[in-house]
Amino acid sequence: MFWAFSAIVAVSCGNKASRASGDEQIRDIPVTDEAEKVTQPVAETAGELADVETVSADSVKGGTILLTKSEFLKSVWNYEKTPQEWVFLGDKPAIIDFYADWCGPCRMASPILEEVSHEFAGKITVYKIDTQKEQELAAVFGVRGIPAFLYIPKSGKPTMMAGIARTKEDTKKMFVDNINKILLNAK
Repeated sequence: MFWAFSAIVAVSCGNKASRASGDEQIRDIPVTDEAEKVTQPVAETAGELADVETVSADSVKGGTILLTKSEFLKSVWNYEKTPQEWVFLGDKPAIIDFYADWCGPCRMASPILEEVSHEFAGKITVYKIDTQKEQELAAVFGVRGIPAFLYIPKSGKPTMMAGIARTKEDTKKMFVDNINKILLNAK
C-alpha cells in the first residue's frame, strides 16, 4: 500500500480460522439517504434486537458505525474508482476498527472504542469492519492480525496500528493519544 503503516507491540488475535461467539455483536442496518437523518446500528444481545433509532445528525452523541463494502465505498474511500490514490470521502477524521466476533482482544477493545467515540462525538467518526464478513476490505488494507485500527485524518494519508494494550486503562489512553496525535493535530 502507499501509506505508512505503524504497529505497536500489544495483544492481538492474529489470523485465526475458527470463530467463537461473543455476547454482543453489531448488526448492519442501512444508513438513510436523507441528509438530516442518520440511522445508527443497534446491538443484538441474547437474540433480542434493540429498536432502530433514527436521529438528526446534530444530536448524534457518538457511537460506532458498522461498515459494509458499499457503505465504505460511499463514506470512506472508493478504491474501485481511485485504486492508486487515497481520496478520503468523510467530513471529519475517522478510526476504523477491523475486528471479528471470535477475537478476545477485539471484544475487549470494542466497549473502550465505543466510550471514546462518545467522548470525541462531533470531532471524529468511529467505524467497525467485521473482517469475517468483509474480507475484501480487510485485504485492501493488508489486515493480517486483529484487532487493527486505521486512523484516518481529514487530509493526508491514514495510519494503521495493530493490537491493544494490556489493560483497559492503557488501551483507552492509546486510543485517546492516537486520536489527538494522528487525527486532531494532523494538518
